[in-house]
Amino acid sequence: MKLLTHIAAALLLLMAGCASEKGDAIKGDTIVLSPDQKLAALVSVADGQVSYAVRREGLVMLEGSRLGLQREDADFSKDLKLLSVDNNTVHDEYTLLHGKRKNIAYEANRAVVHLENGKGQKMDIIFQVSNDGVAFRYHFPETSTDMKKVHWERSSFNFSDSARAWIQPRARAKSGWNHSNPSYEENYLMDIPVSQLAASDTGWVFPSLFREGKYWMLLSETAPDRDYCASRLLKGERVGELAIGFPEVTESFPGGPVFPESTLPWSTPWRLITIGSLKTITESTLGTDLAKPSALTDLSFVKPGRASWSWVSLKDDSIIYDVQKRFIDYAAAMKWEYCLIDVNWDTKIGYDKIKELSGYAAGKGVGLILWYNSAGDWNTVPYHPRNLLLTKESREAEFKRISAMGIKGIKVDFFGGDGQAVISYYQDIIEDAARYQLMVNCHGSTLPRGFQRTYPNLVSMEAVKGFEFVTFAQENADRQPTHCATLPFTRNVFDPMDFTPVCFSEVPNMRRKTSNAFELALAVVFQSGVQHYAEKPAGMKSVPGYVRQLMTDIPVSWHNTEFIDGYPGKYVILKREVNGVVYIAGINGEPGDRTLELDLAAMPKRKGIYVTDGVDNRSFKKETIDPSQADRLTITLKGNGGFVMVF
Repeated sequence: MKLLTHIAAALLLLMAGCASEKGDAIKGDTIVLSPDQKLAALVSVADGQVSYAVRREGLVMLEGSRLGLQREDADFSKDLKLLSVDNNTVHDEYTLLHGKRKNIAYEANRAVVHLENGKGQKMDIIFQVSNDGVAFRYHFPETSTDMKKVHWERSSFNFSDSARAWIQPRARAKSGWNHSNPSYEENYLMDIPVSQLAASDTGWVFPSLFREGKYWMLLSETAPDRDYCASRLLKGERVGELAIGFPEVTESFPGGPVFPESTLPWSTPWRLITIGSLKTITESTLGTDLAKPSALTDLSFVKPGRASWSWVSLKDDSIIYDVQKRFIDYAAAMKWEYCLIDVNWDTKIGYDKIKELSGYAAGKGVGLILWYNSAGDWNTVPYHPRNLLLTKESREAEFKRISAMGIKGIKVDFFGGDGQAVISYYQDIIEDAARYQLMVNCHGSTLPRGFQRTYPNLVSMEAVKGFEFVTFAQENADRQPTHCATLPFTRNVFDPMDFTPVCFSEVPNMRRKTSNAFELALAVVFQSGVQHYAEKPAGMKSVPGYVRQLMTDIPVSWHNTEFIDGYPGKYVILKREVNGVVYIAGINGEPGDRTLELDLAAMPKRKGIYVTDGVDNRSFKKETIDPSQADRLTITLKGNGGFVMVF
């Protein structure tokens, strides 16, 4: 081992003094410390098998967890021999066009563990440990033009008996409405012991949140390329163990692979374990830190913004010329950048009239986004345009046509799962769209997994049980406050999320549980490169002028984001900043009032506005606050209520 490893081991032994009896033995052929030396990954090779454990400040976060995988031609799960370890440091700086932070720096210590199986075949396991988490991936360094296939991956996350989870079950492929699952639209299991998660052949989706004592962990993955599938979590063999699982065999693109296959050399996606306080989790950028940098040279057409959208409140019958013209006028009046025209526009409005609407919208400073059905044979959804994006020839012809009409973006819906060929299909669409200067939003989709860094024209993806579900069933409306208070700690931590928030109107045949101030706060609390707002013109006219002004001013791209306070499913308060303007927004996911004290010492010493619930949950009140007069402010968040402050 190099000197760095021995020093790391000595430091870790010092940190281990407060460890539990269960975890106070330090073992590891390789120990990788974070730059601040608080986090450690311990990698061991024993009896031909490789495993790892994770500690933070001497406390066990993950017990001995499995590593390795099995290719069709090579078994890297047993008979492994450690050859050597290379240690170095990693530094990266990058800029995101949309997200919770604009300019980002990533620092980590890196160890490349070189292994050989019983037949002399090579595999590396790369660990990178930053102050906010542990990441690892596999790499096959040899060269071969033969197609290699991974049958299964051994990687697991072995939690203690006391660990608890906030985790979303995964729907069975080809289930649901018109066989359109999985689309990451299930309800979270909340604060459940990991040991009590029932074995399931469908498993759970990324990202998943866990609490271990005073610390939190978020599991996810990033950077699946065209040569790997997206994965899920399955129950492992041990009580508290979760393991990487591949998609179901039906999650396929016609003629393409479901499971990973590639020539060599070959690298797998990164497995991510973000670790620390809730502040660490919510402020982390690990999901983009390890994503592939963008190769796109012209990004001038990528303009994050806000959009009006008729379908969520008015459904299919609203996709007609006159209604869409009204929603274009609405976007222009609100100074929003876009209007989304949803399903069946190709027949209910037609290309010629869409071109006319595009010109009309452009005259008002509004760009149009058009909806498409991605589907081939993987669902039976009748909405159209359908199948126009399936082949490169058809896709480029369509993109060329609508780009010439002045269309600014597309919304592509109802994807076929997480198989390797489907993940490649996403990238085909996004890359071809970029050539025709079109932004992309995907619905009925998988998790972005850092794609917004690789492809900045990917402005959002759904992969969430969004507001439209409130319009479908009262049960969803009842769950919405708690659900929304969970998402900043889970789904929306790394990746843009098209939840389609903000509804002040009543939902037909439903009783909305969230207050109007709660809905207003979602415009700040949720992050998406294009934020499609659910409210319709009449509802926006009904709220006070200062609320309309906020909805005109609130941006979607942030220079910085800070976690102020919160707890998954209960409440959350975030501080976001852009161009010197500071927004603080919070929501209460519980029915009872919650009194909180905010520290204003770091706020700009100038007066700001404070908008929260009024006499009831359908009214507002506005106050002026002045951080120069007091460093602390006591506020009361009403049950299922919210607030926005602007300095």
